[in-house]
Amino acid sequence: MFNTEHVGRVRVLYKLILRVHRALPAELRVIGDNYARDEFKRHKNCNPQEAAIFLNEWTDYAINLAKQTKPLNQAKQKVVGNYLNPQMLDHMTEDQLVQLYELHKAASQESDEDSKQLPIDTQNQK
Repeated sequence: MFNTEHVGRVRVLYKLILRVHRALPAELRVIGDNYARDEFKRHKNCNPQEAAIFLNEWTDYAINLAKQTKPLNQAKQKVVGNYLNPQMLDHMTEDQLVQLYELHKAASQESDEDSKQLPIDTQNQK
């Protein structure tokens, strides 16, 4: 079991991630919040070695996203996120690859729906 200090750090990190997600567009925020919540729940009872890796990676994510969503960076780059290093795929389990694919599909579906919005036909409205 983990001590209360560890539990406190996990909660602080989780809250930080949700706070950083507030700077994202609404559709990305929903995806990000849901993904983070599921990942934190999924790793609730992991072993200490996995917990250290998990916290390190999510801390890096929070730091990078916070830097990218600063107003000055947004004005310069207008891009959020980083490309995944293809070598990381070699270290992922089959479940992680499936989860990554599902996340990609959900994110792609959101952007497709935004680009396919049709104007409202005002002639058929009463």
